[in-house]
Amino acid sequence: QVQLVESGGGLVQAGDSLRLSCVGSRGTFSNYLIGWFRQAPGKEREFVGRITSTGGDTYYADSVKGRFTISRDNARNAVYLLMNSLKPDDTAVYSCAARVTGGKYYYWGPGTQVTVSS
Repeated sequence: QVQLVESGGGLVQAGDSLRLSCVGSRGTFSNYLIGWFRQAPGKEREFVGRITSTGGDTYYADSVKGRFTISRDNARNAVYLLMNSLKPDDTAVYSCAARVTGGKYYYWGPGTQVTVSS
């Protein structure tokens, strides 16, 4: 199994950029597709985007397409979420999750808070 921990959250202003990291341990990180999700207070968890195990393919929710970029470095057991042109609506707890191809997201990190002020 893999354990995930996110970092890089914080308080920023609208229009700023932020890069989140998701680091894995205890398992073969490169075997897993990694997804990013977010949950704002009082709202359901929302899919943000995902990257395949090799990093060869990414997919994004329409709400972040063109502003967010996911990348990974399997040598460092890390996946990154670069967030540009942040908006107050991007305020949420951001979590990464791992799954094998065709499976469900089974392993989750605890999340990191991102707050965007107007």
